[in-house]
Amino acid sequence: MDKTLVKGVELLNQLVRAGAPCRVSELARLTGLNPSNVHRTLQTWSHLGFVAQDADTGAYHCTLRMFEWGCRVADGFDVRRVAREHLVRLAQSTQEMIHLSVLDGAEIVYLDKIDSPQPVRAYSEIGGRAPAHCVATGKVLLAYAGEVALATLPSPLPRPTSKSVRDVVALRVQLAAVRRTGYSINSEEWRIGVSGLGAPVFDQQGRAIAAVGLSAPSARLDTARMREFGATLVATANSITLALGGEPRKNAG
Repeated sequence: MDKTLVKGVELLNQLVRAGAPCRVSELARLTGLNPSNVHRTLQTWSHLGFVAQDADTGAYHCTLRMFEWGCRVADGFDVRRVAREHLVRLAQSTQEMIHLSVLDGAEIVYLDKIDSPQPVRAYSEIGGRAPAHCVATGKVLLAYAGEVALATLPSPLPRPTSKSVRDVVALRVQLAAVRRTGYSINSEEWRIGVSGLGAPVFDQQGRAIAAVGLSAPSARLDTARMREFGATLVATANSITLALGGEPRKNAG
């Protein structure tokens, strides 16, 4: 393993996650690297066009080249392209925030999203991550991913809120319910006051490759609305599955 490359990528990762320009000293603190090494690495990234330095403050920030590459990677996922029109229709019919997620180890990554037009709404960002066991799209993907995926989860399971699932045993019970109903529920397990649902998208090989999610303030998601939106979400996910040449999975019961 090239340790210099690893340190350089980690430095860039910290600058991306900061979401704002950072000075050399701050990046040195975040990465644990020597300030001179940070400065030298930043100069390399700057030469390659990935970061730039503010002439007045001396702070560094990512350039639009990062955004350009990110968009190209995201567009490479066929499911994102195919799903877009279905997500738009779902957002229009529910008036809630809709997103498309994929599983990456113990986390989900948001590939796409459409914000709710309502003044009080849930929030996520494209490229953002969340613990798979705490959010609806993550649970629905874990439900169809098998034992290997469950083995990647941390032990003990992190509990961002008091309502987060306590352990893998309890999680297995939830995942079995997901396979019965065809959709998953997150009841304030990632953020207090925010709940959501998720439904799986399958590829031609029958693998759950993505999940369609809906998030909203818990006050707008009573039991009746959960059932209504759950059925709508499954229908949308099935439409995307068919568009990808896959076959929707029949519920276990």
